[in-house]
Amino acid sequence: MNDTLLEVRKLHVTFSSSHGGALAAVRGIDFSLRAGETLGIVGESGCGKSATAKALMQLSPRHTTSLSGEVLYRGTNLLTFSEKKMQSVRGKEIGMIFQDPMTSLNPTIKVGEQIVEGYRRHFPNTSYAHAKKIALETLLKVGIPHPEERFGSYPHTLSGGMRQRAMIAVALACEPKILLADEPTTALDVTIQAQILSLLKEIQVATATSILLITHDMSVVAKMCDRVIVMYAGQIVESAPVREIFSSPQHPYTRKLLAAIPHLDHPKDHPLIPIEGTPPNLSHPIKGCGFCSRCPSAMKICAAQAPPLFEVGPHHLSRCFKHDARHICTSP
Repeated sequence: MNDTLLEVRKLHVTFSSSHGGALAAVRGIDFSLRAGETLGIVGESGCGKSATAKALMQLSPRHTTSLSGEVLYRGTNLLTFSEKKMQSVRGKEIGMIFQDPMTSLNPTIKVGEQIVEGYRRHFPNTSYAHAKKIALETLLKVGIPHPEERFGSYPHTLSGGMRQRAMIAVALACEPKILLADEPTTALDVTIQAQILSLLKEIQVATATSILLITHDMSVVAKMCDRVIVMYAGQIVESAPVREIFSSPQHPYTRKLLAAIPHLDHPKDHPLIPIEGTPPNLSHPIKGCGFCSRCPSAMKICAAQAPPLFEVGPHHLSRCFKHDARHICTSP
């Protein structure tokens, strides 16, 4: 039985600029999301994580964004949908939690009314009273106390954690099958972050919702995800079950990401290990491996030819020539 809800094939996202240039933010990625699983997308800023999420929902400005490939939701390519048709998918079939609730929630509309508005858009025959009942139940479900009081609150009167919960409530009200969480804990302190992650996990267990979790934090990946894909310079450089990524990382970039994580058991004078260098400029074509200039194990072929994804284990892929038997590469 095929339980794949979402399948992305050869997705390209290119942004045009005012001076006539083009920036290839996402360069031909493939992945799938199964029913009831959490798939993490991890990588540093600018690697294409958020551009991927917005492309799935067609939220990027259409006049400056070029999309190609396929985004198959239950076998139907969403990239062929008009804006009007996509509005029937957003919220109802696929919900989204954005990075910053202060810029995602409407500051002039009360929190409860925003949930009611979204619900009645997808269920137009629903009465206001029923939609309000759904909104109150959803606010309570996401851990907001006294939902009747918070229903009439404006976003700016809520704490950061409460605003994030309110935005999750907006995304969950219509019971979507897929939840896109784009760095949902970035602006929160550690305690609130843990609460939000636990909430998402509880919701997933209770509703069997599939979650696509976008983050730069490997600790969030370890806590939340079943599988993870590592992105760099608009491409997937490694893909594996989450335990494999931590126990046996295969791509040099993944290894560098993990090495950069501070550890409590290290001595106080143990230096932080940054990833030296900078990512390539995606406004210019990349001839070889995008990580070549920062990789201590780079070979001549890495600068001349783009590596494919090699299968290095069960459900484990890595985009590095060191996995090609014709080449010799010393691991970093």
